[in-house]
Amino acid sequence: MADDLELNRLFWHSRRGMLELDVLLVPFVKEAYSALDAEDQARFRKLLECEDQDMFGWFMRREEPTDPDLQRMVNMILDRVQPK
Repeated sequence: MADDLELNRLFWHSRRGMLELDVLLVPFVKEAYSALDAEDQARFRKLLECEDQDMFGWFMRREEPTDPDLQRMVNMILDRVQPK
């Protein structure tokens, strides 16, 4: 039950109101979050605390986060939609 509540909360926090972010974050929560280890889940939650404009720049590859944890999560999310 707690896992369902957590996933539901993350789903709603992933809906940012910016389509570009929504199409990356919402499917990631639905399809990949549960399979992450505890450290990567914490990194994802940390990412959701960031400002939309910062995340937009990172996901559009205009900028990179200075925090290596956030950089890892951005890369992980982008690799799901743009495999190398």
